[in-house]
Amino acid sequence: MSNPAKYSLNSRQVAEATQAWLEKRGVTKLQIAELVMLLQKSYFPELTMEECVHNVEAVLSKREVQNAVLTGIQLDILAEEGKLLTPLQEMIVNDEGLYGCDEILALSIVNVYGSIGLTNFGYIDKLKPGVLVKLNEKNGEHTHTFLDDIVGAIAASASSRIAHRKQAEREGETTPPLD
Repeated sequence: MSNPAKYSLNSRQVAEATQAWLEKRGVTKLQIAELVMLLQKSYFPELTMEECVHNVEAVLSKREVQNAVLTGIQLDILAEEGKLLTPLQEMIVNDEGLYGCDEILALSIVNVYGSIGLTNFGYIDKLKPGVLVKLNEKNGEHTHTFLDDIVGAIAASASSRIAHRKQAEREGETTPPLD
């Protein structure tokens, strides 16, 4: 058993691992930002892709988000490799409809950003646009049972962050909410 007093993990390492694992699994910040744009363009026609990417990066900078990303990706990989025990192995590799733990993990990301994030997550999870189409395919070599929901949650959270900040701008607030 490890000694908790000696445990040390650099936050930068966790952030870098999160980014690296997303990229290894075929997901870029730009692809997530495209989902954000889809969710917010009708509310904020002046919204730029640069703003969307910035807000995705802000969401990804949070440790609890990084933890969810790393956990979900690792579970997907273990399922791909057949390293989980039955029946969990079959539930994850087949993205079983009654298995909701993938959505629950994604909701841990959304909960950081409030009810707008929650409603955006439900919408994007049902619609499955952009990169989510590819991640949701069940005929590829990879399992993305957790990752498709995690990517949707990151996009929904970035969308919520934008909505709150734009409202604060309209109201002349100088302190942005939901950092």
